[in-house]
Amino acid sequence: MDHSFLSALILLLLVLDPLGSLPIFIPIMRAVPKERRTRVAIREVGIAFCVLFAFMFVGESFLRVMHLSERSLEVAGGVILVIIAIRMIFGSSGESAYGLEPGKEPLIFPLAVPLLAGPSAMATVLLLASRQPDRIYEWIGALSAAMLVSGLVLVLADRIRKLLGDSVVSAIEKLMGLVLTAIAVEMILAGLKRYFVGGL
Repeated sequence: MDHSFLSALILLLLVLDPLGSLPIFIPIMRAVPKERRTRVAIREVGIAFCVLFAFMFVGESFLRVMHLSERSLEVAGGVILVIIAIRMIFGSSGESAYGLEPGKEPLIFPLAVPLLAGPSAMATVLLLASRQPDRIYEWIGALSAAMLVSGLVLVLADRIRKLLGDSVVSAIEKLMGLVLTAIAVEMILAGLKRYFVGGL
C-alpha cells in the first residue's frame, strides 16, 4: 500500500497514540519538579524523534547486523509492555510502575523509548522508508509533525491531570493497564505468529 504525506502522518499518530498514552504520561510527569516538566517533555520527545529518525535510515541494517528481525523486536516490546501493564494495575513498592525511582525524572526510558519510539513506531518508519525511499522527505516531515503533536500532549499532561483530578487519572491508569496488557499480548502473539508461520 502506497502512502501519502497525510496518510503517513495519520498512521504515525495512531502508532504513537499520544492521547491514549496520557494515563502513562501523567503519573510520570507528576513526579518531575514543576519547573522542569516542559524541559523534560521536550527532551524526551527529541530523543524519541532522533531514535525514529535514525531507525528510518539504518534500522534495517542494524537489525541485520545484530541478527534480529522485526518479529523479535515486536515480541521484546510486548514483554516490556506486559511488565509495565502489570505494575500499572497492581502497583509496586519502592519504584513507580515504570521502573523509575521516586524523585528521579525519566531519561530515555520509559517515555522516549519504548512509549514513543516503541517497536511498532520503529517498524512503521522502517517500512515507510524501505517501501517508498524516493519520498523520504515526506516521511521525515510526517514524523516531525507527529512528534510535535506528541510533544504538545506531553507538555500539557499536568494541566490535563488538574482538569480530570488525581482519582480519575488513577482509575484511568488502571483501566489502561488492562488495555495495555491486551495490546502487549497481541504484540507478542503477532510476533510469534509471524516467526513460526512466516519462517525465519
